[in-house]
This record gives sequence, structure tokens and C-alpha cells, in this order.
Amino acid sequence: MLQQDLAKREAEGKPIRVGVSGAGWIGSGFVAQVAHMAGMRVSVLADANPRLAREAFLATGLSPQDIIEAEASGPAEDALRAGKRVVTASYALAAQLESVDIVADVTPSPATGAETASACIQHGKDIVLVNIEADVTVGRILNQQARQAGVLYTVSSGDEPGCLMELWDFVTTLGYEPIVIGKGKNNPLNPLANPDMVAESARRANKDPYQVASYVDGTKTMFEMTCAANATGCLPMQRGMYGPEATLETVSRIFALEEDGGMAKFPGAVDFVQGSAMAGGVFVTVRITDERIRADLEYLKVGQGKYYTFFRPYHLWFLEAPISVARAFLYRQTTLVPLDQPVAEVLTLAKRDLKPGDR
Repeated sequence: MLQQDLAKREAEGKPIRVGVSGAGWIGSGFVAQVAHMAGMRVSVLADANPRLAREAFLATGLSPQDIIEAEASGPAEDALRAGKRVVTASYALAAQLESVDIVADVTPSPATGAETASACIQHGKDIVLVNIEADVTVGRILNQQARQAGVLYTVSSGDEPGCLMELWDFVTTLGYEPIVIGKGKNNPLNPLANPDMVAESARRANKDPYQVASYVDGTKTMFEMTCAANATGCLPMQRGMYGPEATLETVSRIFALEEDGGMAKFPGAVDFVQGSAMAGGVFVTVRITDERIRADLEYLKVGQGKYYTFFRPYHLWFLEAPISVARAFLYRQTTLVPLDQPVAEVLTLAKRDLKPGDR
């Protein structure tokens, strides 16, 4: 249905016009993906360094003459109505433009996400965050403000929380009882990792070493699972969670309730697993007591016994985020929104003893 609706808009010459904040690795990847999709186009691309925005557009095959830099709504509107694309240093500009239908923040910055979302709420523009850091920090407040203003606020699919929310919706709609929800960590956990330690691997991957360090030391995982917790009400079983080694064959036993020989302290927990077998995926382990349903799931090779794990083996981050943008605009459909009252938060701990004045 979505593909058909987008194809129809393409055929009618009415693509969804998207404003995007962020032209770094994540944002430029989002732009590259949208360029291959029918019925959508990135019309405005904002970055503190407009050169990056221009390069992201050029990489999709646009000519330099197709790209106009503008910092005010008048020139930007004129450019868009003339069929051009706009690059800007203003994260608030896209929200002000009639020629933009919806805005996506595609940065890892809580400040940028809050700035972009606040501008959208002020100007009545729907906002999609491909930015779980912003959602974890101020998403509850932004969602409440958006609701009061009649604006749609949602976190996208693609990153683990959004993908996990889709899986959560699937199993809970079927009436299954979630025991543990979580993700497979992409790399071995090293809580002491720092930018210097990962500098070489970051250089080879053309990534920011500070960002790579946040993946290895667990920071990103903590943000992701906090985002999922605050959307579902699931709770971590201890600070930092457990993160056991697991495979798809063992995870249902590992995350069974303690009374059944597992480590889950209560139903509705959030955690993560380590090991290559589930890396990059998301899962929901459920308890099923109905003998008929259990027999059917065993026949369907889902598992055996009382506990079953539903697993999506991948997440495509910013590459699948445009689907959430399209659904938000066409159907007013959210992917993930935080509860009004958070149940978890992220805190910071120093990796070494700090003296006054240390940075």
C-alpha cells in the first residue's frame, strides 16, 4: 500500500517534500536513500556546514545549478517553487516553508534535534526524529508540546528502538506477553573504550572516533534501550542492564523468568545481548501458556516450551527511516513516541578518576 501510494504521488508529480536537518554521515545517507525512492524528495537540507549539505545533494546526481543556498524563508521559497533544492545553515528554516511537507532531524545531537523539533512545533510542521539522543533527552516534552499544537511527533524506524517498537506492536497485538525486549549489540562491549582506542578503526570506516567510541563503550546501546523503555514502559533489571552472550537458540532460555530457570526478574524488562549471532537485530522474548498456540509455534519452527523469541535480524538505521517519514505524512502514523512519564534515563560515569579542571 505504501509503495503504491508513493508511486501514485510520483506519477502525479506530487512527491512528499522533506526538510532534513543534518548532512553528516547519517544525514547524507538518508538523502542518498530518498533519491532512490518514488514519491519523495529532500527539498531542504540543513547543516551547520552548508558545504556538506551541498555535497550530499551533488552525490545524488544533482547539478550545482539545481542547488541554492538560502538562510531566509523568502529566497528559500522562491528556489523551491522554481524546482531547486535548498541548502542552509539554519535548522529552523525548513519548518517555516510552505513548500516543505514534513521535517526529519537526522543528526545524533540532542540540541539540534530539540531545535529542529521546536521550530516544527512552532510552525505547525510534523517532525520525525532519526535522533534517539534527542528523544531520550527531551522527547517527552517535545511530544507533549506537539500534541498540544496538533503536530505529529515520532521517532523513526531504522534505529533499534523504532524497529523494536514495530516488533513489540506485532507480538502485543497477537496477545503474547513480552518478558524481555532488546537488541543484539553490534560489537563486543568495552566500557573503557575511548576515541584514542578506536581512532584507527574509525579512520578506516571514515567515521568520527568519538561516535565510534560511543558504540563500543555501550553509550549508544544505553540510549537505544532507554528510548525503547520510555516508549513501552519496560524496565531495565539493573543499572546498565546485563547484556549476556546469547544466540537465537539460547536467548529464550536465558531470558525466561527466574522461576523457570532464566535471568528475567519480572515480565516487561529491557536488556541487550552480545555475540555475533544476534548482532544488529532486535528481539522480543515472550511467554505463552496456551497449549494450542505453543503447539502451533513449535510446528512453525519458532521454538519449544513456554518461551519464544521473535527476532528481526537487522536494522537499516537511516536507510529505512524514510518509510517512517512517508507513513507519518500520508497516514498520520507514528512509529515510536515516548510515554508521558519516563521509566528510565541515561546517566554518565567517568571512565577514570578526574581531578578538578580535567576535561
